[in-house]
Amino acid sequence: MLLDGRIVLVTGSGRGIGAATVKLLAMNGATVAVNYNKNEQTATDVVNEINNSGGKALLIQADVTDLQQVEKMFGEIETKLGKIDTLVLNAGINFKPTPFLELKWEDFEHKYVGEMKASYYCCKLAIPSMLERKNGCIIVVSSGLSRRSGPGFMAHSAAKAGLNSFVKSLATELSPQGIRVNAIAPGLTMTDAIGWMPPERIAATSKMVPLQRVGLPEDMAGAILFLASDYGKFITGGYIPVDGGMTML
Repeated sequence: MLLDGRIVLVTGSGRGIGAATVKLLAMNGATVAVNYNKNEQTATDVVNEINNSGGKALLIQADVTDLQQVEKMFGEIETKLGKIDTLVLNAGINFKPTPFLELKWEDFEHKYVGEMKASYYCCKLAIPSMLERKNGCIIVVSSGLSRRSGPGFMAHSAAKAGLNSFVKSLATELSPQGIRVNAIAPGLTMTDAIGWMPPERIAATSKMVPLQRVGLPEDMAGAILFLASDYGKFITGGYIPVDGGMTML
């Protein structure tokens, strides 16, 4: 039980990487807050699966780009579970891949600012209690596209690159106080977020990956568990590619 006694919030955890993460963390002893914005049924299914398997999960709705909703969410978690000691920032802002000359500023701004707000607001609420205890862990789900972009992905790449800098700045400030801050950078991962992608493109990408496949949500969850556990206790300010070898630092 690597996370026995931990209270963890994973934003955007009703499906995909977030859902795989809360299931794995709960399996390892954490009490998890399963946050969703719109897809209540999928998030409810995740919570039921965890609780029916002997874990402990709390369903909680909030748009993490809205400060008032984030404040309400943190208040409810503290009342029902206790103070958060591990924060996984997984919620992302949907976007449509668009070539730069067709990309409207409003769409770029929505993606970039939304990603930053979602992390900024949650960190503002989570960090004070971590400082009181001189202990805490924050993990941001970035993207391999933050360092290696592709046509049409400017908004996504820029937003995730901003989060990488956010992680390094937070780690610099908070690590002396016992709070570790890291990012994982998934490669192409089999979630509904790539439902628009033709199967032949996914297959072609698999051939370019040294491990000869694209990622699964469970692959990302495993990296998050490692960073959250004491096995990762001497890692902070890190950018960890989880992409089958596409990025070799």
